[in-house]
Amino acid sequence: VLKPDLYEPELNPIYSAMLAHYGVVADPARVADPNRKGSVENAIQHTQGTALAGRRFETLEAQNEFLRHWEENWASKRIHGSTRRQVEAMFQEEKPHLRPLPVAPFRMFTEVVRTVCDDTTVRVDNSYYAARPALIGSQVNVRVYTSTIEIRDRHTHALLRVHSRMTHPGSVVLPTNERPFNPSRQTAVLLANAGRIGPQTRALCQHMFDAEG
Repeated sequence: VLKPDLYEPELNPIYSAMLAHYGVVADPARVADPNRKGSVENAIQHTQGTALAGRRFETLEAQNEFLRHWEENWASKRIHGSTRRQVEAMFQEEKPHLRPLPVAPFRMFTEVVRTVCDDTTVRVDNSYYAARPALIGSQVNVRVYTSTIEIRDRHTHALLRVHSRMTHPGSVVLPTNERPFNPSRQTAVLLANAGRIGPQTRALCQHMFDAEG
């Protein structure tokens, strides 16, 4: 939780995206108020104090195999201390209401905030990506994945654009029909090109522009 709030807490963007991916809702507990935390947290303490107490394993696989056997033959068969009911019986009641996990796993990403440039692109890792329908000068969230980037609305997080991530610095991902005609920008480009020919050429072009526009 980045910013605690009784009704609208601000969550870490990656954690928030993970919740949306799995279709679940976070219910943050109040700070320094353990009585409001879910009893599910006791499962870790219970496992450490019973199954793993006094035991050491050579490998993680050996530990997991032991815990699977412990779960199937002891933990799920026991009578829960609070409900006075068998754990497995309660799970079977809840099972029909559970949803399957998504087919695709959750993908980690890095999120950055970018301002849309006057050519309607945003700059990410020295490459430029089309950001329409985001407005020029507005801010957007950019999620950077291993091979793709997503451009999202700053406030609603609605998906605006998806692009393949460029690996060559200076790449511009902008369809021709989305390239805006910006007179001031085009003039600066033309004058810069004239300056590469020579200072006199640039001066002449600047004079023509000042006189005729």
